[in-house]
Amino acid sequence: MAVSLTNFLDSGCIVASSLALTAWAAAFNFGSAWTAILGAIGANAFGAAVGALIGGFLTDKFGRTTIYKYNLLVYAAGVFIAMVAVNLPMVVVGVVLSGLSVGAGVPASWSYISETSTSTKRASNIGISQFAWSCGPAIIFILSLVMSFIIPGFESDGTTLLPAGTYGPFDGMLATRLLFLVLFIVALIAWNLQRQLQESADWAEKNAAATEKQSFGKMMATALKNPVNVKTIIFLVAVYLTWNLAAGTNGQFMPYLYAAAGNIDATGQSLLGVVQWVLVAVCSLAIFSRFGDIVSHRVLFGASALLALLSWVAIAVFGLAIQSGDTESMGWVLWVYVILWGISAGFSAQCFYALWGTELFPTQYRGGAQGIMFFLVRGALGIWSLVGVGAIMGDISTNPAGFFPAAVIMCVVLLISLVVGVIWCPKTQGKTLDQITEERYGKIE
Repeated sequence: MAVSLTNFLDSGCIVASSLALTAWAAAFNFGSAWTAILGAIGANAFGAAVGALIGGFLTDKFGRTTIYKYNLLVYAAGVFIAMVAVNLPMVVVGVVLSGLSVGAGVPASWSYISETSTSTKRASNIGISQFAWSCGPAIIFILSLVMSFIIPGFESDGTTLLPAGTYGPFDGMLATRLLFLVLFIVALIAWNLQRQLQESADWAEKNAAATEKQSFGKMMATALKNPVNVKTIIFLVAVYLTWNLAAGTNGQFMPYLYAAAGNIDATGQSLLGVVQWVLVAVCSLAIFSRFGDIVSHRVLFGASALLALLSWVAIAVFGLAIQSGDTESMGWVLWVYVILWGISAGFSAQCFYALWGTELFPTQYRGGAQGIMFFLVRGALGIWSLVGVGAIMGDISTNPAGFFPAAVIMCVVLLISLVVGVIWCPKTQGKTLDQITEERYGKIE
């Protein structure tokens, strides 16, 4: 559970930042360009991409637990700066620091969970970590929902109070600071727990047995010359990068889209978020953790990918269908989207990526390979965040129809993820990591 808190902080940071975008934009007077940039440089995209590349190297070179001694202190510093931000530069620094930390912790946490699990509990434990990941947004949205009823907003002059729960241009600044305060406190608790963890026995054994201590660059260069590794990276990127474009859009921009295109107030945004992420959390435990070691991975992956695709088909075909900014006016299509995506995300491509990304590579460069893939995945999301919000969608507050082409693109990438994952699903269920490695690579000294 100590390691799984990394996932909680990852998703919590993404959603807290997304909820803060509207408040930050009003308070610090920036528009869609900076909205896109902030979505691209943080935990959802470029920040996490660069952090994963660094973290992957460190976790293979110095061990899985070494990163836990320092990483969350960087995260805590980032969310603290975001919490007390009084201008746009402070927001940028806070978002970048927390994003780097989120990325750096991913290869270490997934490798550690997989290496310390038995062959019959690996998917179950990954499912628990995904439960923690989904609890981040669920808790953040619940807190935001509660605060939308009790914390007043402000008129555009920044001083005239509005009734609590009323949507206004400055609505959410105090709530934003409180959300980041929660993440700051949890980060310090998680850091204290994680720095006491014992090293992965699998990594320690392989590291001690290595006859030649290669540099990380040489090790990864050798790994990338292996056709098995190249095919694996292509497969995992095809499955996860495509799905993550849709997931990243959901996590970082949907609250902003609800407000800008649909004029949904803070209460409505939070209510949608609570329902969706509670479903993700429940399905992580009830489906992936419960059946991930028992039911065929091809069946589970296919069912999840199909539900995810259908959720975006509903958005693309029927549109946001919202006319006013109160919860009673939310179109049925939003509920279809939220329910379908929420269920699918509980046993989604991210769950399988976390599982397969640790199973399909040898211990010696497991973290580094994950770092490279995560860099590609989150980097692509960063580019999409900039291009999607700017060039494709435009200013959706004045042209809600601008979201339609983005929704069509989401349908296409989710279809790719579905087809690739179902056809080339790995057969690793019930096998130890050493068995999988030997089957794929032979004996590795």
